[in-house]
Amino acid sequence: MPNMRGDGMRGLAVFISDIRNCKSREAELRRINKELTNIRQRFRTDKTLDGYQKKKYVCKLLFIFLLGHDIDFGYMEAVNLLSSNKYTEKQIGYLFISVIMNNSTEMKQLIIQNIRNDLQSRNPIFINLALQCVANIGEKEMATAFTNDIPRLLISGDTIDPVKQSAALCLLRLHRTSSDALQMNTEWTGRIIHLLNDQHLGVATAAVSLIEALVKRNPEEYKGCVNLAVSRLSRIVTSSYTDFQDYTYYFVPAPWLCVKLLRVLQNYPPPDDPSIRSRLNECLDTILNKAQEPLKSKKVQHSNARNAVLFEAINLIIHMDCESTLLVRACNQLGQFLQNRETNLRYLALESMCLLATSEFSHDAVKKHQETSERDVSVRQRAVDLLYAMCDRSNAQDIVQEMLTYLETADYTIREEMVLKIAILGEKYAIDYKWYLDIMLKLIRIAGDFVSEEVIYDRAEKGKVWYRVIQVVVNRSDVQSYGAKIAFEALQALACHENMVKVTGYILGEYGNLIALDPRSIPMIQFELLHSKYHLCSPTTRCLLLSTYMKFVNLFPEIKQHIQEVLRHESNFRSSDVEIQQRSIEYLKLSEVCTPTVLATVLEVMPPYPEKVSPLLVRLKQKKPLMDGSLSGAGGDESTAAVDGLNHESTHTETHKTNEQLTSSHAINLNQHTVQQQQQNGLLVSLDNESSTDENNYSLASILSNSSAPITSNNFYKQSSLDQQQSSFYPKPNSVPSTLGSKKLLFKTSDVIFENDLLQIGAKLETQKNICRCELYFGNKTDINMTSFSPSLALTGELIQQAFILELRVDAEQIKSTIEPKTQTKQMLTIECLKEFRDIPKMNLSFFYSNVPQKLEFSFPLYINKFIEKVEMDSNNFFLRWKNLDKPGQECQKIFSAKNPIDHEDCSQKLIGFGWSNLVGIDVNTENFCGAGILHTTGQQIGCLYRLEPNKQTKMYRLSVRASKDTVATRLTELLEDQF
Repeated sequence: MPNMRGDGMRGLAVFISDIRNCKSREAELRRINKELTNIRQRFRTDKTLDGYQKKKYVCKLLFIFLLGHDIDFGYMEAVNLLSSNKYTEKQIGYLFISVIMNNSTEMKQLIIQNIRNDLQSRNPIFINLALQCVANIGEKEMATAFTNDIPRLLISGDTIDPVKQSAALCLLRLHRTSSDALQMNTEWTGRIIHLLNDQHLGVATAAVSLIEALVKRNPEEYKGCVNLAVSRLSRIVTSSYTDFQDYTYYFVPAPWLCVKLLRVLQNYPPPDDPSIRSRLNECLDTILNKAQEPLKSKKVQHSNARNAVLFEAINLIIHMDCESTLLVRACNQLGQFLQNRETNLRYLALESMCLLATSEFSHDAVKKHQETSERDVSVRQRAVDLLYAMCDRSNAQDIVQEMLTYLETADYTIREEMVLKIAILGEKYAIDYKWYLDIMLKLIRIAGDFVSEEVIYDRAEKGKVWYRVIQVVVNRSDVQSYGAKIAFEALQALACHENMVKVTGYILGEYGNLIALDPRSIPMIQFELLHSKYHLCSPTTRCLLLSTYMKFVNLFPEIKQHIQEVLRHESNFRSSDVEIQQRSIEYLKLSEVCTPTVLATVLEVMPPYPEKVSPLLVRLKQKKPLMDGSLSGAGGDESTAAVDGLNHESTHTETHKTNEQLTSSHAINLNQHTVQQQQQNGLLVSLDNESSTDENNYSLASILSNSSAPITSNNFYKQSSLDQQQSSFYPKPNSVPSTLGSKKLLFKTSDVIFENDLLQIGAKLETQKNICRCELYFGNKTDINMTSFSPSLALTGELIQQAFILELRVDAEQIKSTIEPKTQTKQMLTIECLKEFRDIPKMNLSFFYSNVPQKLEFSFPLYINKFIEKVEMDSNNFFLRWKNLDKPGQECQKIFSAKNPIDHEDCSQKLIGFGWSNLVGIDVNTENFCGAGILHTTGQQIGCLYRLEPNKQTKMYRLSVRASKDTVATRLTELLEDQF
């Protein structure tokens, strides 16, 4: 740093002193305005100002700006200071430009030119000033202007170490602020990577920060850094702290460099080279050994630095997930931290142990630390996460019981999360239906006392807690009697939550007769107990109870008169709630006019619910964690295909009705409303309609609409905006601009695949194994007949060279040669996938329009994913198959930027629509997606696995696909990488 003695700028000091001595805001403004007037006058009239005076006045302007006043002059004088050869003047110029950047294009060009001159100079101090200014500004113009100059400084052999440090950090800043404008030359990749071996640890530390950011952007290009990172880490870890005197922090050698190297390695799979992997394992083993050594200092900085390296090493061990010895050692080390008095250390230990619980090698070791008790609420949250993650069949009952006990006194901030986790574990590891019902009813009883109404409504009423209990009871005849008994007993409590009333009301209405012989639960007692809760419930629950009373009329005719009196009561018969009033009137009339035989038919027992995916795991996947990084996924032998104990007849079910629909079906709604299903976006109106065979009866005008009402007349065209347009101009036969979206039908089974002024074509696909049945709908949008209409499907590119018959076999039925105006015709195609294919078919059309021949050709959106069948599996099977698919060509990984805001539900829908399963709870990170599928061809079945990892902070995705046959993973990745 140059000597600045005698450069105190006394005038600036006097001005600052005057400002501080002002007694009021007005006095300060007067002094500032006086100074601004003086400075403006000197800049305009005094042509003899030297560098010192310019620097002094520019400093005053900067001080005034920092006080909150606008500055509209002095920019040119500040830029002129950049050309000075004196350090202090150039420094003030750069400081002013960094703080007050003028948006004038001409001014920016002058600034950029001055910065470039300093970057090309031989003075390292000037170069550093220029680099700091570029980093501070960090705008797109800076990244574009210096995209070549700064990397050259970084890799040049003539550049001194401090300049290299500044250049690396400047590039990192530009990468973070304007990564699109910063175009790094691929020729520099190798030389940037080799900076990891630089003798100067400051350069290596700055370089590894830059490489870590570049690796996340393009991991394939920088994969050569793995070997150098392992080598550098080995030299630091295995050496004594005395060897790094300048970079030793409280007896820990280069802790920041170690942490960054370990983070870089977490972006790649374990090294394939045995020697490199052995060296990396040795480094990790050494780090774990050093953690067992006595502390060299009692100061907290020493333990913090050592633990920072240790936790990052444990994260890398978990990421590699292949060395059982290291995983178990890491788990034991974290177990020691659980006894530490430091709250933050216990928190981090629990967080890392949750990740370890998902590994097959360390799951048993984690279970040894089941006994955890904490006072800090954030640490208790992690303890609950750990209990959930370590739960498996062997300890499920103990953990569920422990969580239920803790739930009664748990902190309000974590009770909401615990309700859902207990419900999932109770269902997932139930080995006996009676135990499951006991747990769920106890959960509802406890949760109803302190869980917020919003949580109860969202989870319980919509099928997440109490509705799931009803599903199990309805679907299992062997527990219906037991379910009715324990529900009746639960309702006898003095303080009974409304959700318990709903469960009991529903179950007794269906199966109350099974416990009616017990003197303690005769029909009248059941009715009186339920009715004693009636006036304390909401209108929705009252509707359900009225339905239960009507069921009692059929089950217990002896109490029919009592029920009729309740239905006639003015509080029901004249209720302000329309639903209650309607049910009371209809049920009363039904009980009076129907014979017992009719009642038995109308009020028969509800049929079993369909078996589908459990909404509980889906809910946990979608739920936003209470704290950043909160783990919500269970580990061990978790299965999302079925509950381990309930997977034979009553697996996870999906809420197929809302609460109102549930109670209505329970009551046999006498005034049913016709519910029209809303069409999917882009679905042909006639695809799923029975009358679609009448080709003259429906049009294609609303293909892209969401109208729920079918169009029943071709007069629709006279009312549509399409005809209004056609009335003003006549379509030119040879001018047929088309509207065709990219990758149609990739996620949907029906859509419009082609449209122009004359023609609209829709397709609906239905696939079973390797056979795809396709319905094509050709709609004539004009007022003139289309004649000699002839469609054909052909293959292009590689498929033709590889012989079409070896890829796909297409069988097409005959189609009418004439399409009348404003009508559509249908053609059925049967497509057989003989082997995996890459290129999609081509659709060729020829017809005559107004006696003019027309030919159209477009890509038919039939992709290989249409022959994928979903596969459900648990975590053990998933990761076992994942590790087996590690041969060259079987895996493809892509990292790409998000084209839209990252939305969890949108990603899930796309992956399911693609044909894969969405295995909830498989991945340790609940924001990630995992799934599986089987690609069916005539010759073989190809297993496919995927893992999609979104990063909302960086707005990036990492997609990994593995398949049992070469090239399949690559093709599936190519189809998906531009869809998120």
